[in-house]
Amino acid sequence: MENTNCKRLEGKVALIIGGASGIGRSIAERFVQEGAKVMIGDISPEGLAEVKKVLGDACTTVETNATRETEVQRAVAATVSNFGRLDISVNSAGAGGLSLIIDYTEEQWDLEVDVCLKGTFLCMKHQGRQMISQGHGGSIINIASLNSRQPAEGMSAYCAAKAGVEMLTKVGAMEMGPHKVRVNCICPGLTDTPLTSFVIQTPSVYADYVENIPLGRNGTVDDIASASVFLASDDASWITAESLYVDGGSQTKRYPQLLKLLANLQSAT
Repeated sequence: MENTNCKRLEGKVALIIGGASGIGRSIAERFVQEGAKVMIGDISPEGLAEVKKVLGDACTTVETNATRETEVQRAVAATVSNFGRLDISVNSAGAGGLSLIIDYTEEQWDLEVDVCLKGTFLCMKHQGRQMISQGHGGSIINIASLNSRQPAEGMSAYCAAKAGVEMLTKVGAMEMGPHKVRVNCICPGLTDTPLTSFVIQTPSVYADYVENIPLGRNGTVDDIASASVFLASDDASWITAESLYVDGGSQTKRYPQLLKLLANLQSAT
C-alpha cells in the first residue's frame, strides 16, 4: 500500500530565487509541505517578510537581486550557513514588457534580458558550484515560459530571454551531469499570478487565451509547484536537460495577439 504520508523532499534544502510572490512563493510553500527546508531570495523585502510569516521556521529569507552576482553568491552562502547544504534550486525571478521591436527602449530590453536570462545564469553558476563541491549532486530548476518556443508579438525581449533560459538549461545539464547535478526547466503557459492579473481580469483578452488552451483553463501556481516538486524529487532522478511545458496544451495553438487586443480595447473606450 502506498504511504500517503511520505514527504518527497524530506531532509532536502532548497534555495528559491524569486520566491516571495507568484509561482516562486507557491513552490516554496509546496516544498515546505513536502519536508524541505527553504531559503527564499527575492528583491522585495515586504514580500520576504510576508512569506516568512506564513512559512515560519521551515524557511529563511535573504534579499536578493538576481542580476547582481554578489547578491546571488550571498544567497547561496546564506543557504549553506543556515541549513548546512544545498540540494535543490529554483530560479523564478522574471520581468516582462509589451512593445513592438521598433519601439522597444534599450532600458526595457536590458531589464527583461538581465532579470530573465542573466539572472538565471548567475544563479546556476553559483548554485552549481555549491552542489558540485558537496559531491552528492542536486537539482536545479529554471522557470522558463511557453514563450521559450512560442513567439508573441510585442514580447521580443521576454521571448528571446526565455528561449535563452531553455538553451542555458540544456547546456547546464550537459556540463553538470557528470557531477550528478540535474538541470531542468519548467515552461508555464498563462498562469494566474499578480503579473498576469490584467490578462485574467480582462474578459476579451482572457477569452482569446482560453480559446488557445486545449484544456480550456488558465494554469494556477499550484500546477507549476506540482511540476517543481516532481523535478526536485528522486522520482525524477534520471531526468535532466528537460523542458517541461505546463501549459494546458497551449504550445499546439497560437499565442494571442495582445497588441491588437489592447488596441481594440482602447478604441472601444
